[in-house]
Amino acid sequence: MSLAARLEAAGLPLIDAQLAHPTVAGIARGDLPERVFRSWLEQDYLFLLDYVRVFSRLAWQAPAAHLGDLVDLAHATFHDELTLHRSLAAEFGADLDGATKGQPCQEYTAFLLESAADYSDGLAALYPCMWGYSTLGAILARNPPADPRYRRWVDTYADPAFAALTRRCAQMLDEANPDPARAEALFAAGMRHELAFWTVPD
Repeated sequence: MSLAARLEAAGLPLIDAQLAHPTVAGIARGDLPERVFRSWLEQDYLFLLDYVRVFSRLAWQAPAAHLGDLVDLAHATFHDELTLHRSLAAEFGADLDGATKGQPCQEYTAFLLESAADYSDGLAALYPCMWGYSTLGAILARNPPADPRYRRWVDTYADPAFAALTRRCAQMLDEANPDPARAEALFAAGMRHELAFWTVPD
Protein backbone atom coordinates (compact mmCIF):
# COMPACT_ATOMS: atom_id res chain seq x y z
CA MET A 1 0.00 0.00 0.00
CA SER A 2 1.33 3.44 -0.90
CA LEU A 3 1.96 6.10 1.74
CA ALA A 4 -0.94 8.22 0.45
CA ALA A 5 -3.28 5.23 0.64
CA ARG A 6 -2.18 4.50 4.22
CA LEU A 7 -2.81 8.11 5.18
CA GLU A 8 -6.25 8.01 3.60
CA ALA A 9 -7.16 4.88 5.54
CA ALA A 10 -5.99 6.52 8.77
CA GLY A 11 -8.00 9.65 7.94
CA LEU A 12 -11.37 7.99 7.42
CA PRO A 13 -12.54 8.40 11.05
CA LEU A 14 -12.02 12.15 10.75
CA ILE A 15 -13.98 12.18 7.49
CA ASP A 16 -16.83 10.60 9.47
CA ALA A 17 -16.38 13.25 12.15
CA GLN A 18 -16.62 16.00 9.53
CA LEU A 19 -19.78 14.47 8.06
CA ALA A 20 -21.31 14.53 11.54
CA HIS A 21 -20.30 18.15 12.17
CA PRO A 22 -23.37 20.44 12.23
CA THR A 23 -21.97 22.68 9.47
CA VAL A 24 -21.33 19.81 7.06
CA ALA A 25 -24.57 18.06 8.01
CA GLY A 26 -26.46 21.31 7.34
CA ILE A 27 -24.86 21.64 3.91
CA ALA A 28 -25.76 18.02 3.17
CA ARG A 29 -29.39 18.62 4.10
CA GLY A 30 -29.46 22.01 2.40
CA ASP A 31 -30.81 23.74 5.51
CA LEU A 32 -27.65 25.20 7.04
CA PRO A 33 -28.49 28.70 8.34
CA GLU A 34 -27.25 31.31 5.89
CA ARG A 35 -25.32 33.21 8.55
CA VAL A 36 -23.27 30.10 9.35
CA PHE A 37 -22.39 29.41 5.72
CA ARG A 38 -21.66 33.10 5.16
CA SER A 39 -19.17 33.08 8.03
CA TRP A 40 -17.62 29.81 6.86
CA LEU A 41 -17.38 31.13 3.30
CA GLU A 42 -15.48 34.23 4.43
CA GLN A 43 -13.04 32.10 6.42
CA ASP A 44 -12.53 29.63 3.59
CA TYR A 45 -11.89 32.46 1.14
CA LEU A 46 -9.06 33.73 3.35
CA PHE A 47 -7.80 30.17 3.76
CA LEU A 48 -7.70 29.57 0.00
CA LEU A 49 -5.66 32.70 -0.62
CA ASP A 50 -2.97 31.20 1.62
CA TYR A 51 -3.49 27.76 0.08
CA VAL A 52 -2.43 29.25 -3.26
CA ARG A 53 0.70 30.55 -1.53
CA VAL A 54 1.38 27.05 -0.16
CA PHE A 55 1.23 25.53 -3.66
CA SER A 56 3.44 28.32 -4.97
CA ARG A 57 6.02 27.79 -2.23
CA LEU A 58 6.11 24.07 -2.97
CA ALA A 59 6.37 24.71 -6.72
CA TRP A 60 9.61 26.59 -6.10
CA GLN A 61 11.05 23.41 -4.53
CA ALA A 62 9.43 20.84 -6.81
CA PRO A 63 11.28 18.50 -9.14
CA ALA A 64 10.79 19.42 -12.78
CA ALA A 65 8.38 16.52 -13.28
CA HIS A 66 5.89 18.05 -10.83
CA LEU A 67 6.40 21.77 -11.29
CA GLY A 68 3.46 21.87 -13.68
CA ASP A 69 1.27 19.90 -11.27
CA LEU A 70 1.75 22.45 -8.52
CA VAL A 71 1.24 25.37 -10.89
CA ASP A 72 -1.98 23.70 -12.02
CA LEU A 73 -3.11 23.27 -8.40
CA ALA A 74 -2.41 26.91 -7.62
CA HIS A 75 -4.25 27.95 -10.79
CA ALA A 76 -7.29 25.76 -10.06
CA THR A 77 -7.49 27.04 -6.49
CA PHE A 78 -7.17 30.69 -7.50
CA HIS A 79 -9.44 30.60 -10.53
CA ASP A 80 -11.95 27.82 -9.85
CA GLU A 81 -12.42 27.61 -6.10
CA LEU A 82 -12.10 31.32 -5.41
CA THR A 83 -14.47 32.09 -8.30
CA LEU A 84 -17.01 29.75 -6.69
CA HIS A 85 -16.56 31.57 -3.39
CA ARG A 86 -17.05 34.98 -4.99
CA SER A 87 -20.19 33.75 -6.71
CA LEU A 88 -21.62 32.28 -3.51
CA ALA A 89 -20.60 35.38 -1.56
CA ALA A 90 -22.91 37.46 -3.72
CA GLU A 91 -25.80 35.12 -2.90
CA PHE A 92 -25.11 34.89 0.83
CA GLY A 93 -24.08 38.50 1.40
CA ALA A 94 -20.55 37.55 2.48
CA ASP A 95 -17.97 40.30 2.89
CA LEU A 96 -14.87 38.62 1.48
CA ASP A 97 -12.76 41.77 1.35
CA GLY A 98 -13.63 42.85 4.87
CA ALA A 99 -13.31 39.44 6.51
CA THR A 100 -10.60 38.68 9.07
CA LYS A 101 -9.25 35.29 10.03
CA GLY A 102 -10.71 33.51 13.00
CA GLN A 103 -8.50 31.33 15.18
CA PRO A 104 -9.05 28.05 13.26
CA CYS A 105 -8.14 29.76 9.99
CA GLN A 106 -5.09 31.46 11.49
CA GLU A 107 -3.80 28.25 13.01
CA TYR A 108 -4.43 26.14 9.91
CA THR A 109 -2.84 28.54 7.43
CA ALA A 110 0.17 29.07 9.71
CA PHE A 111 0.59 25.29 9.94
CA LEU A 112 0.47 24.87 6.16
CA LEU A 113 2.76 27.77 5.32
CA GLU A 114 5.30 26.65 7.90
CA SER A 115 5.17 23.05 6.69
CA ALA A 116 5.67 24.16 3.08
CA ALA A 117 9.19 25.29 3.94
CA ASP A 118 10.05 21.64 3.26
CA TYR A 119 8.75 20.00 0.08
CA SER A 120 7.73 16.61 1.44
CA ASP A 121 6.44 18.07 4.71
CA GLY A 122 4.30 20.52 2.80
CA LEU A 123 2.75 17.82 0.64
CA ALA A 124 1.86 15.70 3.68
CA ALA A 125 0.38 18.71 5.48
CA LEU A 126 -1.80 19.86 2.58
CA TYR A 127 -3.04 16.43 1.51
CA PRO A 128 -5.88 16.35 4.09
CA CYS A 129 -7.50 19.37 2.44
CA MET A 130 -7.35 17.99 -1.10
CA TRP A 131 -8.28 14.43 -0.22
CA GLY A 132 -10.77 15.43 2.45
CA TYR A 133 -12.79 17.76 0.23
CA SER A 134 -12.72 15.34 -2.68
CA THR A 135 -13.97 12.58 -0.39
CA LEU A 136 -16.64 14.75 1.23
CA GLY A 137 -17.79 15.95 -2.18
CA ALA A 138 -18.13 12.40 -3.49
CA ILE A 139 -20.10 11.30 -0.42
CA LEU A 140 -22.42 14.32 -0.34
CA ALA A 141 -23.07 14.05 -4.09
CA ARG A 142 -24.75 10.67 -3.55
CA ASN A 143 -27.72 12.53 -2.05
CA PRO A 144 -27.17 16.17 -2.97
CA PRO A 145 -28.93 19.02 -1.17
CA ALA A 146 -31.98 20.52 -2.85
CA ASP A 147 -30.80 24.11 -2.29
CA PRO A 148 -28.97 24.95 -5.54
CA ARG A 149 -26.39 27.08 -3.75
CA TYR A 150 -25.28 24.25 -1.50
CA ARG A 151 -25.53 21.80 -4.38
CA ARG A 152 -23.14 23.98 -6.41
CA TRP A 153 -20.64 23.79 -3.57
CA VAL A 154 -20.98 19.99 -3.38
CA ASP A 155 -20.69 19.62 -7.16
CA THR A 156 -17.40 21.55 -7.19
CA TYR A 157 -15.73 19.08 -4.85
CA ALA A 158 -17.43 16.02 -6.34
CA ASP A 159 -16.16 16.98 -9.81
CA PRO A 160 -13.91 14.30 -11.39
CA ALA A 161 -11.46 17.05 -12.29
CA PHE A 162 -11.00 17.84 -8.60
CA ALA A 163 -10.53 14.14 -7.86
CA ALA A 164 -7.86 14.04 -10.57
CA LEU A 165 -6.00 16.92 -8.89
CA THR A 166 -6.18 15.01 -5.62
CA ARG A 167 -4.66 11.93 -7.25
CA ARG A 168 -1.82 14.07 -8.57
CA CYS A 169 -1.16 15.27 -5.02
CA ALA A 170 -1.10 11.65 -3.85
CA GLN A 171 1.41 10.78 -6.55
CA MET A 172 3.65 13.71 -5.65
CA LEU A 173 3.52 12.75 -1.98
CA ASP A 174 4.44 9.14 -2.70
CA GLU A 175 7.28 10.14 -4.99
CA ALA A 176 8.65 12.64 -2.46
CA ASN A 177 9.32 9.61 -0.22
CA PRO A 178 9.01 11.43 3.12
CA ASP A 179 9.73 9.83 6.46
CA PRO A 180 6.51 7.86 7.03
CA ALA A 181 6.18 8.72 10.71
CA ARG A 182 6.65 12.42 10.05
CA ALA A 183 4.21 12.34 7.14
CA GLU A 184 1.64 10.57 9.30
CA ALA A 185 2.02 13.18 12.05
CA LEU A 186 1.64 16.09 9.61
CA PHE A 187 -1.33 14.44 7.90
CA ALA A 188 -3.04 13.80 11.25
CA ALA A 189 -2.47 17.42 12.27
CA GLY A 190 -3.93 18.59 8.96
CA MET A 191 -7.00 16.41 9.44
CA ARG A 192 -7.54 17.90 12.91
CA HIS A 193 -7.32 21.39 11.43
CA GLU A 194 -9.85 20.36 8.76
CA LEU A 195 -12.35 19.31 11.42
CA ALA A 196 -11.78 22.42 13.54
CA PHE A 197 -12.26 24.67 10.53
CA TRP A 198 -15.97 23.75 10.25
CA THR A 199 -16.69 25.51 13.55
CA VAL A 200 -17.04 29.05 12.32
CA PRO A 201 -16.56 32.25 14.33
CA ASP A 202 -19.73 34.10 15.38
